[in-house]
Amino acid sequence: MISMLKLRKIIQQLEKGKAIKHISKELRSSKNTNRKYKRLIDQNSKTYHEILSLNDEQLCNLLDCQSGPFTTLDDRYPILISKMDSYAQDLKKPGVTKQTLWEEYRKEHVNGYGRAQFCEYITRHLSIIDLTIQIDHKYGDVLEVDFAGKSLGYIDKHTGEYFSCPTLVCTLSATKYFYVEALPDASQEQLYAGLSRALEYFEGVPTNILSDNMKQFVIKSNRYEPQFNDVALEWSNHYQTNLQATRVRHPKDKASVEGTVNNAYYRIYAPLRNVISYSLEELNDNVKKQLVIANNRPFQKREGSRFTDFISNEKDLLMPLPADPFVYKHKIKAKVRKDYHIILGEDKNSYSVPYQYVGQTVVVVYDTNEVAIYLNMKQIAVHKRSYAKYKYITCKEHLHPKHLAYKDQLGWDSEYFLNIMVKVGPNSSQITQNILASRTYPEQSFNSCCGLIKLLKAYGNTRFENACTRALLGKTHTYLTLKNILEKNLDTQLSISFNENYIPNHENIRGHKSYL
Repeated sequence: MISMLKLRKIIQQLEKGKAIKHISKELRSSKNTNRKYKRLIDQNSKTYHEILSLNDEQLCNLLDCQSGPFTTLDDRYPILISKMDSYAQDLKKPGVTKQTLWEEYRKEHVNGYGRAQFCEYITRHLSIIDLTIQIDHKYGDVLEVDFAGKSLGYIDKHTGEYFSCPTLVCTLSATKYFYVEALPDASQEQLYAGLSRALEYFEGVPTNILSDNMKQFVIKSNRYEPQFNDVALEWSNHYQTNLQATRVRHPKDKASVEGTVNNAYYRIYAPLRNVISYSLEELNDNVKKQLVIANNRPFQKREGSRFTDFISNEKDLLMPLPADPFVYKHKIKAKVRKDYHIILGEDKNSYSVPYQYVGQTVVVVYDTNEVAIYLNMKQIAVHKRSYAKYKYITCKEHLHPKHLAYKDQLGWDSEYFLNIMVKVGPNSSQITQNILASRTYPEQSFNSCCGLIKLLKAYGNTRFENACTRALLGKTHTYLTLKNILEKNLDTQLSISFNENYIPNHENIRGHKSYL
């Protein structure tokens, strides 16, 4: 396109009677261009002086400057313009160039535009449809989230293996104050942990969180009502913020973070290109050092920096952080087996539920510390998570009564019975010790000890202790001895004197005469 200043100089030279060749040499303009405007002026009834007195818009309309250095528009132009929208879409497809489109165009229209003019019209059309608008973002309103296209990484000091790390980039739309962190992987668990640390870095929560349609956020994309997954909703509820998603294939919907990714390449990736990190922690420490420098870097065209703008205008408008950070929870479905346990496949461990729920399908929600089991939104069991493989974590209250008795039996040992009897009294403890010692193996006397406990529950601590006191006066200490004492109430007759010289007077006793 010829500038209006250059066009006026051409007209001035023509007014002075200069030759086309002289004008082209002096103004470094095309001879054909000079001839075109001379022809248009000659066809017009206005003088050179009158033409020069027109404003730029009037001069442009008069001399048809919008058509540029090309010839006056003809019948080919409407045909080409009708194809422009389809050409614009075709250029987005892999391998399609303007040269390809022009060759196809000339096959269909033999007398159509040449390659240069064809490409010029397409370029003009694309410049019209590819417009941008400057958006004034509200402070504290939006945090834009994205993964950088290029990854950071570290080297394992022991093996020498290089680990590539997805890099999370978060930026506040209004101040462009940003946060960068290398993650172990791009899983949901690591992403939401990184987002939580980003909010801690900003020391507050914005009103909205904007991301593209990444699978860690969105189940089903939609321009008006995208569907977010359960974890994303739980995270947003925890921080009392709102989730938003961009339109599909519209990166300019989150232009701030797109620009920040490029800025991160210049201000973080480049300074760290020759710095070797030997762990993820060391890598992120190096990133944070460069992040401070980048956020404090002065603006080129205005005073201050991202950090000072954030402190002055945005920090106080962010919502406060919750007392505790978000804890990522896994959620799976499991069927309660006949042993009324469910399997947590990640750890290969089994966790119990009340035996009444055998055969039911339950929802298991677990994190690094806790395993909770739900049925129809009701929590029916909760356990502390165990990381030992192939273990059964069983709550006593979940057992069937028959199985509970069996479990109790499995817990029997000498100490178990002695601990019960010590609380009753010293004689009870002594009797129990004597019974345990009466067999070659203590386990052989456990049933007798169970009988003692049954007597204890039936007659109470006082009578049982008295019965043991009475039993200790004799030489036989068994369950049956105590049972006999208690049934015949002999435990109430403790003061008994024994006279070995006493011979009762009885008719069956013979005297000494019987032995003469």
